[in-house]
Amino acid sequence: MPLQEVLILAMTEMLSGVCTAGFTREPHPVTGLQWVRPVREFGPLLPGDLTDAAGRLVQCGDVVALNLLKPRPDPPHVEDWVTDFVNHRPRLLRRLEGEKRAAFFARYLDPAPEEVLVQQIRSLCLIQPEQVWVSCSLDGYSGKYEARMGFRLPGEANHPQAASRRGLSVTDLAWRALGRTWLGEGGGRLELDHETLLERLGVEAIYLAVGLGRKWQERYWPIVVGVHTVPDYREG
Repeated sequence: MPLQEVLILAMTEMLSGVCTAGFTREPHPVTGLQWVRPVREFGPLLPGDLTDAAGRLVQCGDVVALNLLKPRPDPPHVEDWVTDFVNHRPRLLRRLEGEKRAAFFARYLDPAPEEVLVQQIRSLCLIQPEQVWVSCSLDGYSGKYEARMGFRLPGEANHPQAASRRGLSVTDLAWRALGRTWLGEGGGRLELDHETLLERLGVEAIYLAVGLGRKWQERYWPIVVGVHTVPDYREG
């Protein structure tokens, strides 16, 4: 599947680098479009791997050309694809914006998020929670920063940690940067419920890309890897 168009729905911070994921144009029987998580043959992705020839770091909402070489499924991370970042740098084709953005998220919501959050037979899903609550905190002394988000889905697709008050860790680069801006240099803690969050962002709807992290303490923990709104909060 070389030189595929990939709509980027996750650009995240990891301990040893960055991670990305998104939809190709290939059909998928469950999710509508096929998820891919580009990975290197060896070692973690670095910011330079996801920087185009003009020096721009790939962002959520970008449609980029990536040279996907071969699948490397590692259940539940069945979406992993080895990608050539050396000979074919990411190339921005366009962005998902405006009315197309709103229509896309409504159309490609995951019809079976329990396969990720409960059964863990795959590791990426796009959801629109009924309720979302967020928190961010910055210790002014130690510099420790944390961004978290909880959510509730209809039906039986809820994960107990995601539905708890503490919620899940958010690794989305843009969201983490926004939380730091909200807290300011003095730090502290900020908590927002669903309605307050939408009002503060000035948006009508919020969608989440949720993924499963690599195994830690013998479990695959869900994390919020992409925060998407209509209209796009990043534009503000």
